[in-house]
Amino acid sequence: MSQVKIYTKPGCPYCAAAKEHYRNEGVDFDEIDVYSVPGAKEEAVKIAGGRAQVPVIVEDGAVKVGFGGS
Repeated sequence: MSQVKIYTKPGCPYCAAAKEHYRNEGVDFDEIDVYSVPGAKEEAVKIAGGRAQVPVIVEDGAVKVGFGGS
């Protein structure tokens, strides 16, 4: 089973699409809100190689920044 973390922010349509995608695939994920979880924004930027963009999706160690469906 894959391990997925999704760094999100409220009101982000790409974050919502990513979460819907994983739910539709039946994949459990941990959602980390970069505004409400202390240190999460800095962690997401670091994981994303300095890019301050959400969603940041970490799946089985692979990092994807943004979401366009798939």
